Amino acid sequence: MNPRVFSVKIFLGLMALVIVSGLVLTDQRQARAGEVTPAPGYKVLEPIRHGNLTVFPVVAAKSYPTGEFLTLDEGLRSGEVIVTEAGNAQGLIRRRYVPSIRNNGAQVNTLVLINNSKRPLLLLAGEVVTGGHQDRVIGKDRIVPPESEPVDLNVFCVEPGRWVGTSENFNASGATYANAGPAHGSAGGVGGSIGGPSVPSTLMVQPSVRAKVMADKNQQMVWDEVRKQQASEVVEVQAAGAPVPTELAQTTSYAKVMENEEVKQQVDAVAAPIERNYQSLIGQLRDRHAVGVVVAVNGRIIWADIFASTDLLEKYWPKLVRSYASEAVVTRAKGSEVSASQAQEFLADMEGRKETIESEPGVYRHTEVNGDGFKAFALTSLLPKTGFDVHVAKMAE
Repeated sequence: MNPRVFSVKIFLGLMALVIVSGLVLTDQRQARAGEVTPAPGYKVLEPIRHGNLTVFPVVAAKSYPTGEFLTLDEGLRSGEVIVTEAGNAQGLIRRRYVPSIRNNGAQVNTLVLINNSKRPLLLLAGEVVTGGHQDRVIGKDRIVPPESEPVDLNVFCVEPGRWVGTSENFNASGATYANAGPAHGSAGGVGGSIGGPSVPSTLMVQPSVRAKVMADKNQQMVWDEVRKQQASEVVEVQAAGAPVPTELAQTTSYAKVMENEEVKQQVDAVAAPIERNYQSLIGQLRDRHAVGVVVAVNGRIIWADIFASTDLLEKYWPKLVRSYASEAVVTRAKGSEVSASQAQEFLADMEGRKETIESEPGVYRHTEVNGDGFKAFALTSLLPKTGFDVHVAKMAE
């Protein structure tokens, strides 16, 4: 063989090895542990402000098909989703042996959920179900397969003063929101718009309580935060010059506090203008894939919620905005305004020091990342024809 030709072949072979090695290193950097990597192309838009609450709309380069997912509100309203105390699950089991169910009576941090629908059920950490022996809040994001056997549901109590059964099954809160469901005929939509008919809905706890549930995972800390918020709401009602209702002063239920008319009026005073403005903007931004928000209270960024599609954002928006407003009501203070560039930086920084992954093969993967000054959570669907992040939440510590 010509020595010159042989040298060229060796050179080309070495170059190929270098290129392949570079690609492998790049992939390793992109997929390194301790990093939640949402779909690229998120952009934070100019904020919507009211009082001390600021929300930055977030648009994405791509929106994913999420019409097959059933929300907890939809499932409870239709009766296709049943949530009950662990001791009540017997008789609801389709097969003789289900190892995850422990029929030994009610337990504070465990409920049983059955999804009888033909659609996968989406659960978000922070959603409150009322009834049973105590009101509970969902402990983490997860997906429950269609027509599932009863599954243990990780929860925390948000009613520390009661352990007496009031109902066999759990339901949505007594709170009702003007329904802002998809207005464009998406699958699973519940119809309506801002100002439309009100429908029962589960509450979403405010970020300070949600943080104790998602990040600290400590029942006592959840109870302490619930009591703190209840006391703060009483102070706010007094400051507004209204008499404090006896049930507000005496209840230990987070749901009952938020269902109180005086409290609802204060929360709606902050939430309604932002809800209306962003709901209108969502329609305008549908082609740009509005998928979430970055939230600031008193000039400090505290939270972000990002969904896989505009349709999912619309379904959760009425109760999410009220959870943010609830935080703003009880933490009134004068702070500097946060810029869109700061919100963009907050959303972009997802690299952390520690990563924890839980997975149900073929159903979902839940990733938690601890970073410098934040924690981030990503729920990834592993169902057929999915493989995308359904919901990403980030909290500032």
